[in-house]
Amino acid sequence: MLTNVTLLPFIVSFIAVAILTPLSIVLIKKLGLMDDPKIHKHPAMLHKKPIPRGGGIPFFIGIFIAALIFLPISRTVSFLFLGSFLALVVGVLDDKYDISPYLRFILNIISAVIIVAGGISIPFVTNPFGGTLDLNSLHLSFSFLSQDFVFRFSDAVSIIWFVWVMNMLNWSKGVDGQMPGIIAISGIVIGILSLRFPILSQNDLVSATLSFIIAGGALGFLIYNFFPAKIFPGYGATAIYLLLAAVSILSSVKLATAILVMGVPMIDGTVTIARRLLSGRSPFRHDRKHLHHLLLDMGFGQRKVALFYWIFSAILGSLSLFLSSKGKLFAVIMIIIITGGSLLFLHFALQKKDENNL
Repeated sequence: MLTNVTLLPFIVSFIAVAILTPLSIVLIKKLGLMDDPKIHKHPAMLHKKPIPRGGGIPFFIGIFIAALIFLPISRTVSFLFLGSFLALVVGVLDDKYDISPYLRFILNIISAVIIVAGGISIPFVTNPFGGTLDLNSLHLSFSFLSQDFVFRFSDAVSIIWFVWVMNMLNWSKGVDGQMPGIIAISGIVIGILSLRFPILSQNDLVSATLSFIIAGGALGFLIYNFFPAKIFPGYGATAIYLLLAAVSILSSVKLATAILVMGVPMIDGTVTIARRLLSGRSPFRHDRKHLHHLLLDMGFGQRKVALFYWIFSAILGSLSLFLSSKGKLFAVIMIIIITGGSLLFLHFALQKKDENNL
């Protein structure tokens, strides 16, 4: 039974994405989904020649094929893929036309709302020092056209979580191979934790199966995205990030685990938003000050930067398998201190280096 939940979904997804990705490059080029440094101006651009950036298409299709084989057709699964498909469409349109980041953000929220409507939300948050906080108990009730509606605080928190993961992981694809490795490790860790109980619910099985499907697809895509990349994931890959955000809470809430395994890009994303807002700039405005950019400026190659992220994700993911809730809290605090401190150090070190070169 576990083989049908772990190994087989992983292998099928890996093979599907690995086969579809090179085949799709021809179609992606015909659709004009190209990242051309002469046309697409971006301060953090590293490549010198046009590269296809519609990788989210084969990535999503490969995962969807495996899901059709191994996942049950249910309301939850249907809404999950409906929301992620909307994210894919929005992402592909952005890859083609570079649509407004504000419109993109609104459509991200709609994708998240669809998944929450399918029944995937964060019902409670575990208190590391004992007990839980029931988010469903906090709600607003109102009537509209003779219908009673209830908006739960858990729904709001879930929507924020989905949109945050979509954008945070999108910022973590600045270096070839960086993002697929993080996704694969996160999927495996979440999949393992979904199977930790002796008696598994339907949600546990769906969460575990889809987690391993996502991990397999990520490694299949990594073959073509590792430096030097033959294809970029593009914004369409937010569909995959949305799926990962969903499975991280589908099975009895593994929010702390997801935060821990994706800790480095999460802290980097938080610092990025704070830095842009404090400087009076839009949080959607691109720059070249993410952690992976700073490491590149310090002399690290793209492969080393990607490996750095993979290693940290693997270490933190492994720790999450054994730590208690209190232990995870302390681990998250340590990651905040270490990552935040590293970002400050690198900023000052590079600033001083630039001053010395003047």
